[in-house]
Amino acid sequence: MSNPGSKPLEDFQRQEDQRTAQLEEQLQSLQAEIQNLKSVMEDMRGYIKRLEEERERSLAYPHIEAVILDVLPNGNYVVKSSTGPNFLVVSSPELNKEQLKPGTRVALNQRGSTIVDVLPPSQDVFVRLMEVEERPNVSFSDVAGLDEQISLIREVVELPLQKPELFREMGIEPPKAVLLYGPPGCGKTLLARAVASETKATFISLVGTELVQKYVGEGARLTRELFELAKKKSPSIVFIDEIDAVAGKRVDASLSGEREVQRTMMQLLAEIDGFDPLGNVKIIGATNRVDILDPALLRPGRFDRLIEIPLPNKAGRREILQLYLRKVRAEGVDPGVVADMTEGMSGADLRDLVTEAGMTAIRNDRKVIASRDIMTALEVVKRRKQRMQDVGYIRRT
Repeated sequence: MSNPGSKPLEDFQRQEDQRTAQLEEQLQSLQAEIQNLKSVMEDMRGYIKRLEEERERSLAYPHIEAVILDVLPNGNYVVKSSTGPNFLVVSSPELNKEQLKPGTRVALNQRGSTIVDVLPPSQDVFVRLMEVEERPNVSFSDVAGLDEQISLIREVVELPLQKPELFREMGIEPPKAVLLYGPPGCGKTLLARAVASETKATFISLVGTELVQKYVGEGARLTRELFELAKKKSPSIVFIDEIDAVAGKRVDASLSGEREVQRTMMQLLAEIDGFDPLGNVKIIGATNRVDILDPALLRPGRFDRLIEIPLPNKAGRREILQLYLRKVRAEGVDPGVVADMTEGMSGADLRDLVTEAGMTAIRNDRKVIASRDIMTALEVVKRRKQRMQDVGYIRRT
């Protein structure tokens, strides 16, 4: 027989268990909320720290760029600021004193004119853009009709870069610089790019007019920084196309622009003279007007190896046509026959001929170049060259 007072006790115990379970559930919920709030608090602390750092940077004074002119015996420094005047300053204790030498670029604190940082050497953005980042995708197999010229340029550019010990053992100095000259469209630039690719050298390419600047001394400064980049990136090849724009024969300059061009050329000559013939920097120039170059540029020790890139002969034209015809869909075209009919044409003209023949085939709703397309294109290209000669764009040779 059950105890009559046991049921209320059981009900009470059941209620207490339910209340305890509810409290434990609330406790777990509060603990999870506390953890979430702690995480949010940590994020807010990081955010506040970033705001404080940003505030400090926004309130900090900008630094002044300067160049160290002299190091005094007492440890002070004479610097020339970018704003103009010279200052006598001290350096921050955190800096390595061995880095602070005459000519070093530094940053000055405006508040106390103290050297607070060492800056890297300056380099003009135009000079950096002259470097060809990707190696030219051109090889000597892509250059047709210039076997003799390829052999010459490999001797004076590629061989000294790859096997300088041969020249040391022989006791001779290879040419520092090579000049490629000849009519337009004959492969001067293509040959230079092929050399850079074959030698695995850094290729720095520019046109002579890029060194001609408006303000006094700017052209010379660009030239100096150009060759500093070449030394830094060695082994390297500096290719100066249309070099006659900056290295023409010197005359009595009556205009400031002409005098600035002459200053730039003198800086170019000085940079070439400063190179080691067996160093890892080679210079290739290209021009269509070798007759107007200053003799000082062509004397031994500078551009002392001249390589003519002439209009291709019949055999050369046939090789060039074979090269371009292999890259297109053509049937029944005899390169030898076409070579007989293209006397006086350059490599660029022959490439234009094949392109025009392809356009003719497309125009006639065909997908393969035939011999008649070449004949039609030949007439078009000849008329185009004649018109350009008539208006003076092409010099008659």
